[in-house]
Amino acid sequence: MQNPIDAALSDPWGTMDAFVDGPLHPGGRAATEALLSRAGVGPDTRLVDVGCGAGDALDLARQRGADAVGVDRDPGGTVRGDLARLPLADGCADVVLSECVLCLADSLPRALAETGRVLRPGGRLALSDVVVDGTLPEVPDIVAEAFCLTGTRDRDTLLAAVGDAGFEIRETRNHREDLLAMRDEVAGQVDYRGLLGLLGERGQRALDAIETLETAVEDGTVSYVSLVATT
Repeated sequence: MQNPIDAALSDPWGTMDAFVDGPLHPGGRAATEALLSRAGVGPDTRLVDVGCGAGDALDLARQRGADAVGVDRDPGGTVRGDLARLPLADGCADVVLSECVLCLADSLPRALAETGRVLRPGGRLALSDVVVDGTLPEVPDIVAEAFCLTGTRDRDTLLAAVGDAGFEIRETRNHREDLLAMRDEVAGQVDYRGLLGLLGERGQRALDAIETLETAVEDGTVSYVSLVATT
């Protein structure tokens, strides 16, 4: 039987899905609704949700009357595709929604180029993702990978990459408070400190990594941002 720590870290978002209501990212449903509004998603908007997961954001877009399709590596009733090779026609979308998935791209410039390709002229990119300002916290590689902290994650690099891909950034917002609230929501649902305390040295190492990340979130080193940009 797989160790519960390994099971949780191998699929952290699936683990948190049991405790978080709605779209699985900081701010949840309310943050997605706000991002859709900022991107002007309404009746007949052609929207592509890249990395749509369980499809929560697709449901919200469709409730607005949008013509929404999801793309995911492991789709359930959506289109199977990869960030670097979207199986969609040029200029087919008014809006591309990308919530906490660009951190998974092997090549950020390639993923952004694909996003620009499927957007019509004047189309909008609605993006949110984890960023690191300053020195990346020292945590085990498996934890860094699980929580999207690998590679170059600083805010300036992300914004520069969006601009280099031909987008004009209209606005950005910091969602640090949403990240803290998501942490508190999960902590309120499960006593992970108590559970890890029962697992000896291995549990203590995992707890140390979690506490390091919590400190990084509290002091602003690790944060979450969203932006809307146009082609």
